[in-house]
Amino acid sequence: MADTGLSNELQDVHLEESLERDCTTLSRHVLQQMQMSPEAQDLSALMNRIALAGKLIARRLSRAGLMAGVLGFTGETNIQGESVKKMDVYANDVFISVFKQSGLVCRLASEEMELPYEIPENCPIGRYTLLYDPIDGSSNTDNNLSLGSIFAIGQHQGTEGDVTPLLNSGRKQIGAGYILYGPSTMLVYSLGQGVHSFTLDPSLGEFILTEENIKTPSHGAVYSVNEGNFWQWEEPFREYIRYVHRTEGYTARYSGAMVSDVHRILLQGGVFMYPGTTKKPEGKLRLLYESAPLAFLIEQAGGRATTGTQEILDVIPEKLHQRTPLILGSKDDVALVESFIREHAKNESDRTEISRSRTPQ
Repeated sequence: MADTGLSNELQDVHLEESLERDCTTLSRHVLQQMQMSPEAQDLSALMNRIALAGKLIARRLSRAGLMAGVLGFTGETNIQGESVKKMDVYANDVFISVFKQSGLVCRLASEEMELPYEIPENCPIGRYTLLYDPIDGSSNTDNNLSLGSIFAIGQHQGTEGDVTPLLNSGRKQIGAGYILYGPSTMLVYSLGQGVHSFTLDPSLGEFILTEENIKTPSHGAVYSVNEGNFWQWEEPFREYIRYVHRTEGYTARYSGAMVSDVHRILLQGGVFMYPGTTKKPEGKLRLLYESAPLAFLIEQAGGRATTGTQEILDVIPEKLHQRTPLILGSKDDVALVESFIREHAKNESDRTEISRSRTPQ
């Protein structure tokens, strides 16, 4: 009888924990996180708007193969010189629409727009800016593969048309996160108090808490990089790839959608890399819309993000659409990549010194 009583008590505890988790919606969680802050209500409402954008995009993606005019290219190029997918345009418009007349955000900046989108009617009371990549991995759109949206929340400063106040280091971000559109739709966010994940429950229309205070392992087996660019990288990155190829215990995973790859690294550990190339050492990823928000998250989870020579969150952009190399993930794995970079730099320096010493004075 005692065993039966204990079993019933454990079942009651599990039921209570399950109900508590099921009742923890995104907005409730934000309020709990920020309960002592005067910004709690605003940030909860702002995150709710981001969640609404995610729901609308997820709904569109779930019907993409059944609707006309959803898939494929528009025939235009964006400010980055990249071909624009129809879903890029739709997702960008969704973010604009959900923040119009919200009273929360004065300015939106996206990799799909040359200049920020101003919402002057919000500015008398709105205190925030939102920088975002509406669809990350859009090359996956027509193939029914995972996609994502990335966002960063900042404090509104400056006047209409002035982009300078947006050119801050990632340390100035109030919060950041991403939405992952996969088998389920997940929202992962941080407001500087840990990293938390939520899963969209379609029956409720709510993002429900999945995991609190996610911690990235200090080391992981996964390395995630587009090895098709191998011969375009600088030598340190090629040496790192040779190392993991000949070392037991490593496995490659790369999907073409950074949010999906980083989500795996966040949970399981490892390293994600998108280095610059010999022709484009500045890299491909946008600092403000991609690298800095994800760096904010990974640091909150105990990991690191660097260009190879500088912490991503310390980089101060000189222009709105600045690109940067990115090495992100578990502390030990990022440090290992950096060790190859330092070793290469030392060898180059030594060769230069030897060459100078042999030159007749």
